[in-house]
Amino acid sequence: MTKENSLLEDIVGLAKRRGFVFQSSEIYGGLNGFFDYGPLGVELRKNIKDAWWEDMVRRRDDMVGLDSGIIMNPKVWQASGHIDGFTDPMVDCKESKMRYRADQLFAAEVLVENESLGWVSVIESEKMQSEAEEKADSIKRKASMQGELAPVVLKAYDELEINQQALVPSPATGQPGSLTPPRDFNMMFETHVGALRDGSSLSYLRPETAQGIFANFKNVIDTGRVKVPFGIAQIGKAFRNEITPRNFIFRSREFEQMEIEYFIPPDEDQWPRYHAEWIKTRMDWFSSIGLSEDCLGEEIHPKNKLAHYAKACTDITFKFPFGEHELEGIAARGNFDLTQHQQHSGKNLEYFDESTKQKYLPHVIEPSLGVDRTFLAVLCSAYTIDEVEGDKRTVLRFHPRVAPIKVGIFPLVKNKPPLVEKARQVYQMFMRRWNVIYDQSGAIGRRYRRIDEAGVPFGLTVDFETIEGDGSVTLRNRDTTEQVRMSVEEAFSTIDQEVNP
Repeated sequence: MTKENSLLEDIVGLAKRRGFVFQSSEIYGGLNGFFDYGPLGVELRKNIKDAWWEDMVRRRDDMVGLDSGIIMNPKVWQASGHIDGFTDPMVDCKESKMRYRADQLFAAEVLVENESLGWVSVIESEKMQSEAEEKADSIKRKASMQGELAPVVLKAYDELEINQQALVPSPATGQPGSLTPPRDFNMMFETHVGALRDGSSLSYLRPETAQGIFANFKNVIDTGRVKVPFGIAQIGKAFRNEITPRNFIFRSREFEQMEIEYFIPPDEDQWPRYHAEWIKTRMDWFSSIGLSEDCLGEEIHPKNKLAHYAKACTDITFKFPFGEHELEGIAARGNFDLTQHQQHSGKNLEYFDESTKQKYLPHVIEPSLGVDRTFLAVLCSAYTIDEVEGDKRTVLRFHPRVAPIKVGIFPLVKNKPPLVEKARQVYQMFMRRWNVIYDQSGAIGRRYRRIDEAGVPFGLTVDFETIEGDGSVTLRNRDTTEQVRMSVEEAFSTIDQEVNP
């Protein structure tokens, strides 16, 4: 097992043990690509979404919100191109019944002195080149072939000729000849609306939230007193029947998006400025919720990899234990979507610009972020094995803003009624503002350990000086383990400043 895989397994184990994430319907064997969020998980998700909504919507005067339906008229998806083109290339292994995305399955011919010894296959990963080279070297040794091994040149399975695909071994069995040719697989979940299950009732669970925004564009400008440039923000569930869900909650079949469609004038010289501004805005936001800048990066999509309507797209990436991958995509989409919906619906969706006295379909900058991916990035960034005075402890260093529980409140001992009563009073006071916990079980050091592992940034202890002296309490910082005496009111203010910067 690699160090990276071990780290991911440790994080997954902690997520289940402390009630962050469970496998959906686990008692029945689970369902691949679906997850349930436990008591701490729902709090962390809510805090992430609340922080995003607060910063991207409420604190901006150029943004409004929307909550569109999960099921919409199928014509929406026809206009957007999803019905005809929302596909991934799928490959099946006939022997193992395993299924792969053809663009994530890579293969290379093994050549020594221009003589073919066969092919190797690997699944896309950060280390797939080295894995392929190791496999090629193993084939050469088994063949007892003299000479120099040619460079291993990996190609995606769907880029190979048909006769080459037949020679590629299945990653599951290691044997060639069992992989099918790639075929298009539409990732939308079908459902039916109404009493009959026929063609007229066919509909779909939305594969993205963006189209709900575009379909409501006219409603928003007619009712919201907005002026270009402005954005429409939405948080909502989306569903994609992924061929190969993987890496825990990173790629699942049910997920939640935090998405903005930011409408700008159609002038060709303006979109690069707005695009750059949104990249910076989103980078700053990730830092504000505790993601390490060392783990964040940017990846610019080359022009030949862009959607046909896109002018540019930049991914903000994060270094997960399984490699550096997209966290958020920020795309300059032009006015493709509004144009399509105007044509297919027959409704005029043009915006009248009072300043220029012109009608036009605005262009769009789209920052699109997955709640679940952000959740995983926050969890990975927070996960720490710490050592204090020779004692190792697991600590989740959540930023106070997103931490599921803000404060742990403890009486020093549980067998002194005045201490317990005062601690309960403080607990009642704090719970009106934040999600806090009360714990009187075990030694105080053990209680600190418990809240450290749950990611609680502060511990507040009521002791004898509280009830017999000046009424002060001890406030402990999770990250520094520093303990400071202060009044209850000062402790409340200190925590509030950290939680609401």
